[in-house]
Amino acid sequence: MITGLDHVLITAPKGHEAEARAFFAEFLGMVELQKPDKLSTLNGVWFGMPDGRQLHTLTAEPFTPSKRARVCLRVKDLDLFAEMAENEGHLLEWDGRTDARRVFLPDPWGNRLEIVEGEHVAVALEE
Repeated sequence: MITGLDHVLITAPKGHEAEARAFFAEFLGMVELQKPDKLSTLNGVWFGMPDGRQLHTLTAEPFTPSKRARVCLRVKDLDLFAEMAENEGHLLEWDGRTDARRVFLPDPWGNRLEIVEGEHVAVALEE
């Protein structure tokens, strides 16, 4: 029945929209999307990715950053991404526990993001 993943939503503190635009649009290069008319009065910002999937932000009060649950974003060249991130002052945590090359970095509010080079290899369980 499920045909794919449409979007993910991350929470952020009240008044986060300018920081969201600076981080997701300016730093990560995502495109800001217009919200549907019926949702235009909601806080938060919507961003699009090249594959059509979306990332949405929404205020949570009280806000607590997510340190374990996370969004995983793909890049073609992790070394290039890491260099760019470090040049911008972002702290990366390299992780070698999977076959995929990946790093973790916090968003502006402390939510943990995962950045993976290429794709994770997924093998279905046999019944």
